[in-house]
Amino acid sequence: MKQTIALGLLLTFLSPSLAAADDWPTYMHDNARSGVSGETLKLPLQLEWDYSTPLPPQPAWPDSAKWDGWSKTYNLKTRQVFDRVYHVAIGDGAVYFGSSSSDQVYCLDADTGKKRWSFFTEGPVRLAPMLHDGRVYFGSDDGYVYCVEAADGKLVWKHRPGPHPRRIPGNGRVISVWPVRGSLVLQDGLLHGAAGMFPSEQVYVFALDPATGEEAWKTPQDDLPVQGYLLASSTRLYTPSGRNNPIVFDRGNGKRLRVVEGQGGTYALLTGNQIVFGPGKTGELGLVEGDQQDQLAQFAGNHMIVTPSMSYLHTDTHLSGLDRPQYLAHSRIRKALMGEHRGHRDALKKLGADGDKAEIKKHKAEMARISTRLQEVAEDLKKCILYNQPCGQSLSLILAGDMLFAGGTGEVAAYGGDNGKQLWKHKVDGNVYGLAVAGGRLFVSTDTGRIYCFQTAQ
Repeated sequence: MKQTIALGLLLTFLSPSLAAADDWPTYMHDNARSGVSGETLKLPLQLEWDYSTPLPPQPAWPDSAKWDGWSKTYNLKTRQVFDRVYHVAIGDGAVYFGSSSSDQVYCLDADTGKKRWSFFTEGPVRLAPMLHDGRVYFGSDDGYVYCVEAADGKLVWKHRPGPHPRRIPGNGRVISVWPVRGSLVLQDGLLHGAAGMFPSEQVYVFALDPATGEEAWKTPQDDLPVQGYLLASSTRLYTPSGRNNPIVFDRGNGKRLRVVEGQGGTYALLTGNQIVFGPGKTGELGLVEGDQQDQLAQFAGNHMIVTPSMSYLHTDTHLSGLDRPQYLAHSRIRKALMGEHRGHRDALKKLGADGDKAEIKKHKAEMARISTRLQEVAEDLKKCILYNQPCGQSLSLILAGDMLFAGGTGEVAAYGGDNGKQLWKHKVDGNVYGLAVAGGRLFVSTDTGRIYCFQTAQ
């Protein structure tokens, strides 16, 4: 039985030391990729500046095919959208982003949008930089991890995780056999990342000393690539695998633990000990919790934002708010009942048609009772949906204070977190796949290569 609405989840900020209250030092704010900022912006917002890069992003992968003839699935979702825009990291009055077109990392003044400096690599920089303690960390398709000074872009160190500097044609460019396509995350004094997208040539997941770039550990694998934004908890490292499912590693020693079940994709977030990821072929997010491999639930949607009291589900057409504690409680009951139902069903199969008639009758009666109880729980779950409002911006979602910001085609909008009603909207050029809030400003990245900065109207 498929669950089609998000489970209520508990948000745990996994790396509070990484971000000051008014910074956005990594993609989607923190190592959990929560997309949540504690700042509250006062509406209406007005455009403060608009930075247009010389060239728009050049994504590694095209859109998905329109349909899958083998499984007869239509309206397929693009599962690899990590480099559709220049995602930003923000800290100490500066905005940083990497370019997949000009092979550079840029630093802009957050007040004016004027360029402060840029740093060249020898390949596309597809993922947002990460900021920490006055330094900027990033990887490139040239196969290197870089550390530069945040103030002036001067190189501190660079490290090649792959075994050789060999390069080949790839994604329309000349790239390393081991491009750094797994973003960098800093957790408990170690800088984690991944290099390689050709399993036949080995893919390396690694941890480095952020001060020197020296390797703490490195794990090779020969079956799955790593592409997209890594996530880190206190004990685990999660690596997205493009169209495949996330891989889980022990963060302390790099031991590979498992591959979780799901529909694949590069969108993912952590909520406590649970990972939500997708969007699969048709816009489905899967939820796997704890040390489990199989999914606890699957639901229709593009993005999710979670707080202790609310869960927000973002689909192609709507924005929903759920009572998290109540929804979580009823979901646990539902899962237990479904387990009991499977147990009786399996017992009936084992008994067969010629089995003990009294036993068969008993199992059937229990299945009927559980089915009735499941219907009651389903009604309880519906009551936990506090609102389901139309939303015309389906490409990105973040939460700042008590306000949700959604990005769409040619526009960005704000919605009230308490009722889902639209409060503000502004036109932009392109598709808004990137959003961030820091220093009292909203930053918007589009696939035309433009970065917009909005601030409260004076």
